[in-house]
Amino acid sequence: MSNPAHSYMGFSDLAKAQVEGSDYRVHVRPRAGSSIAVIAPHGGRIEQYTSEFARAIAGVDFNLYLFEGIRRAGNYAALHLTSHRFDEPRCLELLSCCDHVVAIHGCAGHAQQALVGGLDEPLKATIGQAIAELGVDTRLRGHPFPATDPKNICNRGRRDAGVQIEMTMALRLQEPRDAFSAAIRSVLLALQHGLLGGGRGE
Repeated sequence: MSNPAHSYMGFSDLAKAQVEGSDYRVHVRPRAGSSIAVIAPHGGRIEQYTSEFARAIAGVDFNLYLFEGIRRAGNYAALHLTSHRFDEPRCLELLSCCDHVVAIHGCAGHAQQALVGGLDEPLKATIGQAIAELGVDTRLRGHPFPATDPKNICNRGRRDAGVQIEMTMALRLQEPRDAFSAAIRSVLLALQHGLLGGGRGE
């Protein structure tokens, strides 16, 4: 099978087929006092550069989770556990203590685009506006990654709602990539300090 990850029904299937430390690694960094998590469930060599974006957005202020492919080749085919089946226990444990979750993903595309999904409508709108102000083509509706499944990992925090951000490769490779991370981080800092709303939409 060319894409064994397509057959995984959950993390337990992946863990039977792949070896932690050789094929993938998990990084969890809780941050006391923060109820916001930034995650890259397809980090490392699965969806390139998403780990770096997640780290930049989280900084030292927010909870951080990375599931990273470290194989020499074939990371996507072997390790891309789709988001509504992503139930890695350490990730779920971290999110059980978080009210807000932002999941960073990568998608194909030669134009700089950010496709924003998830069930946290207020936070999604605020992040989308911050990204759009950078001149990035930002879409909140009508794209292939709505992330509205309640089991999508971005929606598995305490409030059952989160935000998923899909970035095209063009956006991950070129400026305003640094400003992109800073814009999302600024929104989350404002949220953490009580300067924003940000619950599940009606």
